[in-house]
Amino acid sequence: MSKGKILVVDDEPKIVNTVRAYLEREGYEALEANNGRKAIEIFNREKPDLIILDLMLPEVDGLEVCRQIRRSSDVPIIMLTARQEDADKLIGLELGADDYVTKPFSPRELVARVKVVLRRARPSAAATTPARLTLGDLIIDEERFEATCHDAPLTLTPTEFRILAALMRNPGRVLSRTRLLDTLGENYEGYERTIDVHVKNLRRKLAEMNSERGCVITTVHGVGYKLQEPEDG
Repeated sequence: MSKGKILVVDDEPKIVNTVRAYLEREGYEALEANNGRKAIEIFNREKPDLIILDLMLPEVDGLEVCRQIRRSSDVPIIMLTARQEDADKLIGLELGADDYVTKPFSPRELVARVKVVLRRARPSAAATTPARLTLGDLIIDEERFEATCHDAPLTLTPTEFRILAALMRNPGRVLSRTRLLDTLGENYEGYERTIDVHVKNLRRKLAEMNSERGCVITTVHGVGYKLQEPEDG
């Protein structure tokens, strides 16, 4: 039985074939696309559990693919990029990608990332944390993987969901970036800055829900983040 359906999007056949072989060895079903247009078509038809997405693609680039997918889905996305500039990685994360891997990369590391990101998106039945978290106007149902704000659905990526849940379990307490990475199951060095981008996305989404009347994420400079309700008044 397949562990999940993974869409691999890259215009380099050697990379696609290698990644596909490693994924299938681990029990995943691998789909492939060599350009952005085809990636969107396959995504709409096959509804994969996760997408490995190169940024540099013909016809429709990876950032636009990510943008279009995020309009209708919170499917986990791992970016592949040959670029070294942090700005490119941060743009992808701001568009809703969950993680990134810089080329050249180890296929084993990529598969490890796939497992971590899928675990975020699939709550463990053995989890001992509360299935339902409530703080002010925010409600998270971990069993159903649903979030609401002011009684309206709050659309979050798996990574954003995990970060918000961690903050809700510790209202008023400051959580460092390292602590949040541990909560996500990450054990890779150098990824603390990605937490900043995911928190930025969370703040934007909460603001769109008029959450200034409810919970807010506060930055404690040099330490981390905390979630708190504004005082009445």
